[in-house]
Amino acid sequence: MAKLILNRLLLAVFTLFAVSVLIFVCTEILPGDVASAVLGQGATPEALVIFRKELGLDVPAPIRFWNWLTSALQGDLGTALTNKRDIVDELLPRLANTLFLAGYAALIAIPLAVGLGVYSAINEGKLGDKLSNILTLIAISLPEFFIAYLLIIFFAGVSFLQWFPSLSTVSAGMPFGERVYQTTLPAFTLTLLVAAHILRMTRSSVLSVMSTPYIEMAFLKGARRGRVITRHALPNAAAPIITVIGLNLAYLVVGVVVIEAVFTYPGLGQYMVDAVSKRDVPVIQACGLVFALVFVGLNTLADVLVILVNPRLRHKR
Repeated sequence: MAKLILNRLLLAVFTLFAVSVLIFVCTEILPGDVASAVLGQGATPEALVIFRKELGLDVPAPIRFWNWLTSALQGDLGTALTNKRDIVDELLPRLANTLFLAGYAALIAIPLAVGLGVYSAINEGKLGDKLSNILTLIAISLPEFFIAYLLIIFFAGVSFLQWFPSLSTVSAGMPFGERVYQTTLPAFTLTLLVAAHILRMTRSSVLSVMSTPYIEMAFLKGARRGRVITRHALPNAAAPIITVIGLNLAYLVVGVVVIEAVFTYPGLGQYMVDAVSKRDVPVIQACGLVFALVFVGLNTLADVLVILVNPRLRHKR
């Protein structure tokens, strides 16, 4: 088991390094010149040369990548080109906003999805199971921005249902209750998307375990279907459920770019969108690296938990 966990951790480190190379290369091959984009069309050739030197663009790309990576490992993500501020100081509050939104959505989505998934498995083929399958299929099929705009229309645009604001404006000193109120619509949008995936995986995983011999033996002993599922099938179906929860938790942090842009939520995704529009390469690189760290970290944690809860993986040679 320790060897499996160590392999997962080493794979995570290698993946992060590969992603960091990909982020740096993708920002390097962007069309146009960073110095010209920042200084504008009226910049003189001398000013462009001086600014490129300030940015370190006169240094070969491998050296610049090494300097950027080693600085990032030390917690220095560089300085934003647009306002000359330290990126870490700008990034951390926005990351906190994104984590708050992701946590809000996760607290609703995970218990709801697992509970409904178990309910659908208990009532397989019945009306409740059919309705949940239809609703989850609709939620998965619709684009996330479309769901967001529907919620805005119904819960912020309709005159008698203006329960929530259409724009999620939060600030550092905002009370907790007000912050929850402001982030309710984007959190519900993410909940619909994430809960649908987790619900379907929970249902299918539980039903796949139901055909095993020890489950049939439990039925032969007279145990009720609900008790068999919750006491015997669900614990043994935990591995794929944990995996899909880990993937969707990573999506709640990494995949919120569109949702934050729709609701103008001041999170990390919106910060990255603004940096792309202004061609602020250091900020784009920093946001991409943080997103990669969160995504790989959560998936690695899910892999480790799967190893711990699955006896077959625990004793795998």
